[in-house]
Amino acid sequence: MVEKLADTGISRGSAARAFGDPRVPEFDGLLFGLNPREAHSMYRGFLSASSAASAEKCAATHAPALRSAERLHGVDASVVAAIMHVETHCGRNTGKSMVLHRLARLAMANEPRNVARNLARYSGKSGKIEPELAEQVRSRARYLEGIFYPQVVATFEIARQEGIDPIALRGSGAGAFGYVQFLPMNYFAFGTDGNGDGRISLYQPADAAASAARFLASYGWKPGIKHAKKRQIIWHYNRSDAYIDTVLALASNIRSSGVLDPVRPEATEARALPVDG
Repeated sequence: MVEKLADTGISRGSAARAFGDPRVPEFDGLLFGLNPREAHSMYRGFLSASSAASAEKCAATHAPALRSAERLHGVDASVVAAIMHVETHCGRNTGKSMVLHRLARLAMANEPRNVARNLARYSGKSGKIEPELAEQVRSRARYLEGIFYPQVVATFEIARQEGIDPIALRGSGAGAFGYVQFLPMNYFAFGTDGNGDGRISLYQPADAAASAARFLASYGWKPGIKHAKKRQIIWHYNRSDAYIDTVLALASNIRSSGVLDPVRPEATEARALPVDG
């Protein structure tokens, strides 16, 4: 991994220090599924009454930032609020995993010994594996490497730009971080300074909301789009029907609650009539 990063343009010294740090676990292999899917049961709790109330509270708390992101990118503020809730419970649980390590493990899926281990896993008692199945295993390994190696490179670039240790960035077990759980490359592609402070931090609600809205807009979200189109766009955020169903259901609840409605000016106070002396 260090040599490959060096060939990509990452400082060899920086990569060697990061992966040589005793806090970074050694690569111990990665067993992977060939067609992983998320079950609806994973998201059932998000649709409970208490969860829906928490999602409304999140939307109400960050309503100005969410409405600003909607004006900027034309993406329904309730959908962005729902994503913030589902991804991190409105920033309360952004993850404590070492982003670099999690991404590097996935990027090592195509390492020869790891591929051999996964081929053996899918072999029958005879130790043989059908050629078609073997190609599925190899294809999945190549896919994971192709998706996640660039994310490792981007993690080092974030560290360089922010002046932090590459292993300091913390997030989910899948290597995503911030309120809206972006992978590092999405941070570079869609990160937006939503609060105007001159920097982009996905741990700032206004920046996170604007960045998520920009992401969805890039895939074609526009005001008034049909339900099917909404599903197609959110699929790019998480390729899970269960996730999409949950986000849209929560968004509908948030929207109907009115917590994101623009604040209407109060009626002008009647002028006091002069009092006779």
